[in-house]
Amino acid sequence: MEDSELKHKLRCARAGDEPALAALITWQMPAIRALAARAVCPGLAFDDAVQEGLIGLFHAIENYDADAKASFSTYANVCVQNAITDAQRAASRRKHAPLNEFVPLEDSQAAPGPEEQTEAQEAYSSMLHSIETRLSRREKQVLALFLDGCSYGEIGARLNLSEKAVDNALQRVRAKLK
Repeated sequence: MEDSELKHKLRCARAGDEPALAALITWQMPAIRALAARAVCPGLAFDDAVQEGLIGLFHAIENYDADAKASFSTYANVCVQNAITDAQRAASRRKHAPLNEFVPLEDSQAAPGPEEQTEAQEAYSSMLHSIETRLSRREKQVLALFLDGCSYGEIGARLNLSEKAVDNALQRVRAKLK
């Protein structure tokens, strides 16, 4: 695109002319895609890098000073490059690593097989047996209320105990069921 045509498209795009904006995007898209391809890294996919490049181009369209010594082409390339580089730096900070390296729920929560179900049932039965045989009547009451989500104060009020007595009972429960 020639410099005079480029300046005309730029003025029109700033004024809200969508075909002029589309022409500028089309003109710059090969460079954006090339820069984006080089910037792909963990946490920054190609499409995200292209999007960042487009944001850089929009910034260039809005902020270019026609009286400046640099041509719009040079200014736009620098803005696109800076936007993509900033995105690449942000991705490499590992700030969002947990999101970028997630395991989909359907993969991580596979249905247990027959062996796992049997083992879980046996562990549950064993735990119930331990509760019945190892805990006192008072400890069972405290444990039941605690598992229902009651606070120490609520448990104490219901069983006529101090919060310290409730805490002591839960400590004994933990020790006996370990």
